[in-house]
Amino acid sequence: MTQAWVRAACSHPALSGVSRAHVGELLEELAPKWQAARESALRERRGGDRRRAVGAGPKQRLVFVDRLLVTLVHLRLGLPHAALAQLYGVYRSTVSAAVREVRPLVAARDFAVPDRPGLRLRTLEDVFAYAEAEGVDLRIDGTEVQVRRPRAGRPGRKAFVSGTKRQNTVKTTTFSDAQGRTLFSGVVRPGRLHDQTAVRTEGIAEQFRWHPKVKAEVDEGYRGLANEFPAQVSAPPKKPKDDAPVGERHDWREQRRRQSSRRICVEHTNAEYKQWRPLQRFTGRRETYAETHQAIAGSVSDRSARRATRRKPGTELVLARQATC
Repeated sequence: MTQAWVRAACSHPALSGVSRAHVGELLEELAPKWQAARESALRERRGGDRRRAVGAGPKQRLVFVDRLLVTLVHLRLGLPHAALAQLYGVYRSTVSAAVREVRPLVAARDFAVPDRPGLRLRTLEDVFAYAEAEGVDLRIDGTEVQVRRPRAGRPGRKAFVSGTKRQNTVKTTTFSDAQGRTLFSGVVRPGRLHDQTAVRTEGIAEQFRWHPKVKAEVDEGYRGLANEFPAQVSAPPKKPKDDAPVGERHDWREQRRRQSSRRICVEHTNAEYKQWRPLQRFTGRRETYAETHQAIAGSVSDRSARRATRRKPGTELVLARQATC
C-alpha cells in the first residue's frame, strides 16, 4: 500500500469520524501550533538555536497531516497503535508519539458555538453567558463510561465503582441546546460520585445563581438543583401517591412525557459520543481519559454546530382586518 492510498483511506469519514473538509480545517488550524511546539522542544533539547538550516537532518516518516489522521482514526475506532503503524509502515512508537502530540491540540480546541463560526466555548462560565445572551434553554445530563480497573493492591481500586453498574466508570456532564447540539462536555469525575454532588463541587449551582435568566431541563438525578432553582431548572414531576385520583395520575404522566420530550435531545447528544469507540469502553490509561473525552466531544460539537437552527413558527393569531361591531 502506498502512503497516498493510506492517507486517502484514513481521511474517509467512516474512519476519521469527520468530513474531509473538517480535516482540512483542523490541519490549517493545528499545524502551526504543532510546529511551534516541536521547535520549542527541539530548542530545549539542543540548549540553544538550531545550527543547521531548516530541513536538514533525518526526514520524518509521518508528516503532520498523517499524524493528525492517525490520531483521529485512533479516537474514532480505538485501533491499536501497532495496527496503524502497519498501515503507514512505521514503528509503533512513532504512532504513539504522534497521538501524544496531536491529541492535546485537538482537545484544546474546546466546543463550537452554533451559528457563530470561529467562536468557542471553553468553560462553564462561557456556556452560561452564551445561554443568557442568546436566550438558549440548556439541557443537562450525565453519562458514564467503563474504564479499566486497577490491579489488586493498587490504590484507588474501588474509587471509580459506580453505584448502578457496579463497575469502574468515569462520569461526565453534558450541556446541549434544544436541538441536541453540544455546548460543553466535561466535569470529569469518578463514577461513584453522584450527579448532584458534581453540581456542588464543579460550580454549576453557582452559575445558575449568577445567571438568573438561564433555564435548563434535567432528569431525576438533578432533583436537588431543581428544588433550589425552581424557576430556572425543570425536573420530572414527582409521582403522586398510590391513592391519588385517576385524573391526577394521568396529569402526572402527561407532564412527565412533555418534560421528557424537551429533555431527550441531550440523551441524543450523549449517544453521538458513544459512536466513538473509546467512549463506549475506555481501555487506555485513566489519566488520559479527560483529554480523550475532550477531543472527541469537541469534534462532535464541530459537526453538530453546522446543523441549521430550527425556527419554531409563531402561534400568535393576527387579525386580517379590523372587525366592526
